[in-house]
Amino acid sequence: LPDTLSVQKEEIDPAELDAINTLLEETLAAMDQSRIDEGALLSEEFSLRINNIHQLLQQVIDMDAARMGGIKPRLEKALSDITAPIDQNRLEQELIYYIEKYDITEEKVRLAGHLDYFSETQSSSESQGKKLGFIAQEIGREINTLGSKANFAPMQQLVVQMKDELEKIKEQLKKIGLDENYKIEIVNSTDKEKREKYVKHLY
Repeated sequence: LPDTLSVQKEEIDPAELDAINTLLEETLAAMDQSRIDEGALLSEEFSLRINNIHQLLQQVIDMDAARMGGIKPRLEKALSDITAPIDQNRLEQELIYYIEKYDITEEKVRLAGHLDYFSETQSSSESQGKKLGFIAQEIGREINTLGSKANFAPMQQLVVQMKDELEKIKEQLKKIGLDENYKIEIVNSTDKEKREKYVKHLY
């Protein structure tokens, strides 16, 4: 039977092909811009939350002298209630331990350092999604330690507010994906391989 196994190959019209390519480029460009806009909003959100924690930390620093000043009267009252003989050496050791237990100097310094490091990393042109996640964890550890050592209601209220701000940062970090990092330059790249890799990441 003639033409039974013949194969006809339809050629796409060049004009249609140009239209498809144009539409594809426009779609990719719109996707690029959407990702850039989202990144800018996330950056603003991070900066706002980090700044809020900085301000709360400053309030902690400002009230710390009053907190530590309140410890001395409590110690004096506790000592005045003791009627039995006191081993002075042992007493000094216990006082040093007690004061160190509530000292938050190191936590204040480390927390301030982590906050600055987060801002510095966020501003970097390199891919830093996973790194920001690690820094956020360290910020959380210092905030938790502040809360456990404060033993001062007004300061603990500030710590609760810090935790709330940090949770908002963590929620936003989920949007950029901490499993693998992609620079925004990849979206704008004309490199076909980079574009394909990025699209696979999205879908």
